[in-house]
Amino acid sequence: MNEVFEELRALAWSAWHRRWLVLAVAWGVCVVGWLAIAMIPNKYESSARIYVQLDDVLTDQLKIANGGKDEIERVRKTLAGAVNLEKVIRGTDLGKEITSQRQMDRAVQSLSEDVKVVSQEDNLFTITATVGKGSLSDAENAKLSRDVVQKLLDIFREENIAGNRGEVADTIVFLDQQLDDRKAELDAAEQKMSRFEAEHPELIGGSSAISGRIAATQTELRGVDADLAAAQSSLAAISGQLASTPRTLAIGGDGGGSALAQAQGQLAAMQARGLTDSHPDVIAIKKQISLLARAGGGAAGGMPNPAYSSLLATKAEREAAVQALLSRKAALQSEMSRAMADQSTEPAVSAEATRISRDYDVLKKKYDDLLQNREEMRLRGQVESERSSFKFDVVDPPTMPRKPASPNRPLLLFAVLIIGIGAGIGAAFALGQLRSTFATAHGLERALDLPVVGTISESLSDSARKLRAKRMKLFYAGSASLAGLFVVLLATEFLQRGMVA
Repeated sequence: MNEVFEELRALAWSAWHRRWLVLAVAWGVCVVGWLAIAMIPNKYESSARIYVQLDDVLTDQLKIANGGKDEIERVRKTLAGAVNLEKVIRGTDLGKEITSQRQMDRAVQSLSEDVKVVSQEDNLFTITATVGKGSLSDAENAKLSRDVVQKLLDIFREENIAGNRGEVADTIVFLDQQLDDRKAELDAAEQKMSRFEAEHPELIGGSSAISGRIAATQTELRGVDADLAAAQSSLAAISGQLASTPRTLAIGGDGGGSALAQAQGQLAAMQARGLTDSHPDVIAIKKQISLLARAGGGAAGGMPNPAYSSLLATKAEREAAVQALLSRKAALQSEMSRAMADQSTEPAVSAEATRISRDYDVLKKKYDDLLQNREEMRLRGQVESERSSFKFDVVDPPTMPRKPASPNRPLLLFAVLIIGIGAGIGAAFALGQLRSTFATAHGLERALDLPVVGTISESLSDSARKLRAKRMKLFYAGSASLAGLFVVLLATEFLQRGMVA
């Protein structure tokens, strides 16, 4: 710790012993540095914030607000492009001294580094421009920065409102041309399909249609088989009932035979309707038949049994139904055989039918899609011609800057002053090291590695003291002048800022 203290004492003594060198170096560094800072032009920054409202009831309902956010994002990214920046330069005072394309390119390149378009949120944008031309005054630079932001704001609005309408019109013209071309191709495909279907009616729709016809026939055939099985089962049941029913009925003297025959006829009719033996009506009529049979058991002769006749008629109807189903089954099998024969014996024609049908379907789908897009685009154009789907709100208008954004001149002036004083002290210390002088007795003892008996104080005459006092006054005056120049420069800087405001 003592060594550090000794070094600081040595540094302070060297600086004070060579104070004129310190002052001269400080003056030189400060004057050069302050002149360099004075040559740096002030840059003024202006900014504006805009809010873009995309929510629109009509366009959302009609489903025509396609790509609103994407479109605005595209404009935001291209707003600081070369084309738009050239418009800004020509529309402001930046283009006054530009006479050639090379100068324009350099101006665009310089402005692109000073313009920023930042998206703070989805619909909130900040446009910032920094201008600092050495040939213009501070007030002119401040006004020019605001004009640049205003011009960018106008371009942003123009690109999102007016630009969309021209793009919609061009798109409608292009879609109309494409529709005409697709319509001609679709007409040719329809004529080709009509000729092919006239020559091969069995292959209408291609191989897929044949496969569909075969599948439908197989489905219907399975239904006919089920119906045939049910009809044959019903026929077997009625045949069994017919075998157990007598053809004639015995007739008694008291007329009981007639009543018995009538009861048996009613039972046959119930069974023909499908009533089972457990049905209450069937049980009752059977009891009645049993009583009548016991009452007229000794009667002679007989009459035709109406139940037998009814069952015989029902059997004939069911035999006819079975025959009809057999005929339908044979017809379906024949139709399926022909379809399978068409599919297997004419593969080339079937493939041609499939290709023609596929080409027609593709062309028809493309035409329908183009027609729908054209109508949507036309409706969108009509909506945008009457009202904009975007609404712009300028949250913060372009500001007139009151103080420069850069450089921070007061801080730079103070930094140069500190650097100048530090450079002077460093020069004095370095000169002391070169001349091998010692500021303290301890430093001399450490350098020579010998004991120092004592030190002798400096003794001055009256004339020497007067001369030293005079020189000290000059030194203090020089130091005060340096500090005064620093204060004057600071005051000048703040005065210029006040003039801009």
